[in-house]
Amino acid sequence: MTTSRTPPATAVPLQLQLRLLASAVPQASLGDGGAVHRARVASRRLREVLPVAVGGRTRASLNRAVRRLTRALGPVREVDVTLAILTASMAEKAVSRRAGVALKQALVRRRAEVRQVMRRELERVDLARLEKDVMTATRKTPRLKEAQGRLARRAGLLSVAVEEAAGLYVPERLHEVRIAVKKLRYADEVLTAVTGARPGDRLRFLKRVQDVLGRMHDLDVLAAAVRQLQGADAPPSLGVCADLDRFVRTLDGECRRLHGQYMSLRDRLLRTCAETAGVAA
Repeated sequence: MTTSRTPPATAVPLQLQLRLLASAVPQASLGDGGAVHRARVASRRLREVLPVAVGGRTRASLNRAVRRLTRALGPVREVDVTLAILTASMAEKAVSRRAGVALKQALVRRRAEVRQVMRRELERVDLARLEKDVMTATRKTPRLKEAQGRLARRAGLLSVAVEEAAGLYVPERLHEVRIAVKKLRYADEVLTAVTGARPGDRLRFLKRVQDVLGRMHDLDVLAAAVRQLQGADAPPSLGVCADLDRFVRTLDGECRRLHGQYMSLRDRLLRTCAETAGVAA
């Protein structure tokens, strides 16, 4: 790993995410689902720390390079998660075998397609060059005000997303809340690293909310895959479609149960946003 005189406040999170990318991306190219997930999370965390560690035009170009990684990995990760939930649902007999097999075949075909695209994109990435450029451009002193400002802005955006989602079960708006929670959590991690503070209850709470919303989103994606299969040019038999209808109702029921969990956390989430924005401002 490249050595650096950068203070640990920024060098540690930067080097950690770069190291994770270096180990996970080659495995992801070979089709390792776990590596795809690790590489995608590392790319997101790296994008969050770059504005605090790097300034000027260099930061923008580096951020674009890392964003390309995130986008290349995203579709594969989504299909992998959907397949994993389907496999568990088949084992639990939440869906009939004939319907599960038909859906799994469609998802496997989709995974092969998106993996080809991902592999081409990853082959264009020079990780050694990326690491060198990042560490060379890293400021000697982390931008503490930038870290605080980003945390406050993330808290404000999350508050808006929560208010706009209101108390309705609208998957698209709840997805926006999930993304905003994730971004606030990562910004909090960066500020924690910069200040040397210990992770607090806020980070644990945000992770809890993210897990609830993430599971809800994953189930909704699976339900969408079912509907896509039913609406295909050559749909399954009527019997299989009926089984898939029952499966969608099961998924919808679980999503609404999870929405109830989210609603029980909503007021605390809004308080967390207000408190975070006030402290970070």
